[in-house]
Amino acid sequence: MFAGTGSNVGKSIITTAFCRIFLQDGYHPAPFKAQNMSLNSYVTPDCMEISRAQAVQAEAAGITCQSDMNPLLLKPLGEKICQVVLNGKPTGNRDAGDYFAKEGREVLREEVHKAFDRLEQRYNPIVMEGAGSIAEINLRDVDLVNMSMAIHAGAQVILVADIDRGGVFASVYGSVMLLEPEERKHLKGIIINKFRGDIRLFEQGITLLENLCGIPVLGVVPYYQNIYIEEEDSVSLQTKNRQTSHNKINLAVVLLRHVSNFTDFNVPERDPRVHLYYTNNTDEIEKADIILIPGTKNTLSDLYELRRNGVAQSIVRACKAGATVVGIGGGYQMMGREVSNPLHIESDIEQLPGLGLLPVSSVIGGEKLTRRVKFSFLDKTAMCEGYEIDKGLTTLLENARPSPLNRLQDGSEDGYFANPKCFGAGIHGLLDNQPVLDYLLAPHTGKLSDKPFDYKAFKDEQYDKLADHVRKHVDIGRVYEMIIEKV
Repeated sequence: MFAGTGSNVGKSIITTAFCRIFLQDGYHPAPFKAQNMSLNSYVTPDCMEISRAQAVQAEAAGITCQSDMNPLLLKPLGEKICQVVLNGKPTGNRDAGDYFAKEGREVLREEVHKAFDRLEQRYNPIVMEGAGSIAEINLRDVDLVNMSMAIHAGAQVILVADIDRGGVFASVYGSVMLLEPEERKHLKGIIINKFRGDIRLFEQGITLLENLCGIPVLGVVPYYQNIYIEEEDSVSLQTKNRQTSHNKINLAVVLLRHVSNFTDFNVPERDPRVHLYYTNNTDEIEKADIILIPGTKNTLSDLYELRRNGVAQSIVRACKAGATVVGIGGGYQMMGREVSNPLHIESDIEQLPGLGLLPVSSVIGGEKLTRRVKFSFLDKTAMCEGYEIDKGLTTLLENARPSPLNRLQDGSEDGYFANPKCFGAGIHGLLDNQPVLDYLLAPHTGKLSDKPFDYKAFKDEQYDKLADHVRKHVDIGRVYEMIIEKV
């Protein structure tokens, strides 16, 4: 069972990954979640209704979904009312107080236990998923889906925690300490999910958690953007369209803490040739075709963070490996040799080395310049438009050859062009101009294809990618050892 320190920590995705991992390794797995709350349901081949999450997990396991995989589905109708779907069929509406009352609870408990028992006769292993937090002690007596279900199934439980939301030590330790002794016997491992940055920086955290809880950390799984798995609940139409696309140009916008002017990327985000995502995960950055470093409200602070978490090094490696790297505003300044802050306008940091991709140097300070501009891009005849919000001065290094990216109508120059895959600009709205966007994408259009889209093959590929991602960061051998251990 993959249980959680809370909701939205990634239990469903981790469960999906292990359904595919066990299938790849020659087993016959099936998913199971005793109780789910979701409006995003799915109809099984025999016309029963279950949560879409379990339908996705069944697909990852290579089997046909059935109601036993999610015997109890709650579909909210308001803040306090939900429709109860039992064994694939609606049984009526219940308010929260009535549903969680002890009276009649054992009837539901018996039904979900029977569903699990039937499933266990046909599949091995059963990959179970908990709901919300395992430490809702006020609901312990009426719990159907977390530790009471694990005890019935004799399941080994792995606790999933979301480090991206913060407070991971407190959430893990608190969850463990609030379990009863009988429940704690089943808890055999911890997975830290949604990590951003350089995983090596969390090595001490792993040791601290293991010492605090007396439970092994089985892995730290990085946050991902470049794998498409259907979400448990509704997602925007824009995201759904991306999930059904293929052979896109992957464009990563570096996720800065003080990112500004992110509207610079609205046009490429909607370009049908592009899959655009924001990330500060080093693996995701190095897999991108194009990396965009955006503007920032605090260039020095964000540059310091990129160096600290390993993203700066990943950008440089990606550039050397053939990816396109483009900086805009503060991102352009970061691409230079150094950024100075002599007046301590942004922070106490006086100077930091940049990425060294462009032969320029920037000084933060002086009067802020804001204006709309017209310019020619790489001396092309088409006139482009944009705007400047400058809070510093960027100059060419001594002995560097002049190579401006843009030439403004007033005769001034902007940015630096190193080569078709490495350039930067101070002008915002640069990519709103079609000639610029076409130039940016041109080196990577060879991967685009007009072949018919096979959605089933696409989804299979995504499940395999998810499994590979989790295999890389979780001790799978230890998980197999846990399966054959007795509680």
